Amino acid sequence: MYHWKLDRPLAIFDIEATGISTRGDRIVELFIARLAPDGPRRDFAYRINPQMPIPPEVTAIHGISDADVANCPTFAELADDIAAAFQDCDLGGYNLLRFDIPMLEEEFRRAGRTFAVEDRRIIDAQRIFHAREPRDLTAALAFYCGELHLDAHGAAADVEATIRVFQGELHRYRDLPRDIAGLDAVCNPRDKTWVDRTGKLKWQDREVVVNFGRNAGRLLRELVAQEPRFIEWLLRNDFPADTREIVQNAMQDKWPAPPPQE
Repeated sequence: MYHWKLDRPLAIFDIEATGISTRGDRIVELFIARLAPDGPRRDFAYRINPQMPIPPEVTAIHGISDADVANCPTFAELADDIAAAFQDCDLGGYNLLRFDIPMLEEEFRRAGRTFAVEDRRIIDAQRIFHAREPRDLTAALAFYCGELHLDAHGAAADVEATIRVFQGELHRYRDLPRDIAGLDAVCNPRDKTWVDRTGKLKWQDREVVVNFGRNAGRLLRELVAQEPRFIEWLLRNDFPADTREIVQNAMQDKWPAPPPQE
């Protein structure tokens, strides 16, 4: 019996990859637990050929080697099945806002598809945990559930641990919302001044400005015209896909619609 209230399916998922770069690395394992408001849980497990070597130091963490995935399908070959597993679902996981979602978006992009998250509510057990008791997933499982996470860094085991941590958090913190929309507001707050999902770009006087680093506060329009090296650097690095898309469009003088004036 879960402590949360679902009004549509919730997909709790975890990714193991060739590394931690959401642009440069690739998924090797994906596990999804799809929880329905009324009905049985459905699990989806995928081993994926990343089409690149898995570094030995990464294999030492999650236990997946090049030989383990050599004969597995690629992400592009599995994209339709994976998209169907996520269809109409809100999203849940541990550290998924910083890693799993951006990694999934990049894989779908390379497969010629879009993985849209704008209409999905997101709950992240790590966000709740770090707000209350800053630790990692293994410590979270011990703290909330009194259990040892003996199979850390296996996608299926991490999903099971994340589900138990969510339950422990909701049991311990009675002031947390029980509905997914309320939990989404806690885990995935949106600032109405942000242009992109993570606030790297924001609105200022109905113009897009950069919101980080030495160029914070400068107009994106100005940087596109005057600072091509900065724009190239931004597009090469591990910025979220929606941030890069806005910048790429700006280079073609295509701009998002500003928010309505209040």
